Amino acid sequence: MNDSLTRDLPSEADTGALGAALARSVPQQLARALRVALRGELGAGKTTLVRGFLREWGVRGAVRSPSYALLECYEVDARRALHIDLYRLLDPEEVQALGLRDYDAPSTVWLIEWPERAAGTLGEADLTIALEAGVAGHHAVLSASSPEGRAWMRSIE
Repeated sequence: MNDSLTRDLPSEADTGALGAALARSVPQQLARALRVALRGELGAGKTTLVRGFLREWGVRGAVRSPSYALLECYEVDARRALHIDLYRLLDPEEVQALGLRDYDAPSTVWLIEWPERAAGTLGEADLTIALEAGVAGHHAVLSASSPEGRAWMRSIE
């Protein structure tokens, strides 16, 4: 079984479409929140991917990276998405102040930008999406590290 998937994303729309595909295929009947680690340098497309995910779920209005607030919660029907941006995090211990334990619930997806700044305090990601900006567009490598993550990734292949 392949635990990774590679996608070329020639345009911003393609990056958003990958986010939308993830949103459409979120596994059902979960016992806890799904965690998606979004890795990549500034401008790699992390927020664009999240925006595509949230638009697919029906979120309208501005979707920006919560760089200063660190966390933005979106509730749509019986589902919840947390957009977490840890870029400005100074110490991994600051993660505790976000109260994420309260959001570790079924029908919830954590979309985490800069997860490495949390130094392992968020638990293991079900999916890691490594984004890289290039001259001819972006490139994404999706890696699954849990049974839920593997099922999710297979559903978008």
